[in-house]
Amino acid sequence: MKSPALLSNKWFVRPHVKPEATTRLFFFPYAGGGPTVFTKWCADLPRHIEGTVVHYPGRSSRFDEPAIDEMPRMTDALAQNIEPLLDKPFSLFGHSMGGLIAYELARHLRAQHLPMPSQLFISACGTPQLTDSTPKIHSLPDDQFINEFDQLDGIPREMQNPEVLRLLLPIFRADMQLLEDYAYYSGAPLDLPIVAFGALDDSRVSRERIEGWASHTSGGFEARYFSGGHFYLREHRRAIIKIIDEKT
Repeated sequence: MKSPALLSNKWFVRPHVKPEATTRLFFFPYAGGGPTVFTKWCADLPRHIEGTVVHYPGRSSRFDEPAIDEMPRMTDALAQNIEPLLDKPFSLFGHSMGGLIAYELARHLRAQHLPMPSQLFISACGTPQLTDSTPKIHSLPDDQFINEFDQLDGIPREMQNPEVLRLLLPIFRADMQLLEDYAYYSGAPLDLPIVAFGALDDSRVSRERIEGWASHTSGGFEARYFSGGHFYLREHRRAIIKIIDEKT
């Protein structure tokens, strides 16, 4: 039987219903990304893992809602809406901005004494205690902002249309503001395993910042590297899913 909570919760999209699944994997998209970026991932997961994609406000069917530009508001809203879906073991996977949100959500769940993920998968996201030296761009004039955001490989080719960009600009700005205004606060390591995925040619996230995630767990840490740049996962989906399957 389909879960009413999954069907009625606008914060989550479940592309492939798997009643037989014994665990859930929540995908957290990168800046500017909507739920469709992980549709193929959900299709490729093994039968025992049901993929569920986080649907941030301001995009796709939630286009008429304002995007969230502050990490505390994002994690508060996610924690409130994810609780009905924590009725079976689950893991979190986040790429870039999504990795930071997944990490902060795990800490929020712990603080609220809610069920905790069994695994945290972080992709192309630097450990938060090390400063990101990338200049802030979220308050730049439109043309400059679009150019800088595109340099980050943040605008898919199909969206590089002036009319489309005008519509999506508030989403891109809000996502970048959420990242750039994020303030890390220290706390006890998470008591769960963390696997951090990195790209060998990622100019934005160094190996040092990937390895730094080891300090955020007392449950075991592993780093895995792939060829490519910041969006390496587009070419390595099946290999990453294989590792997720082994760890889940």
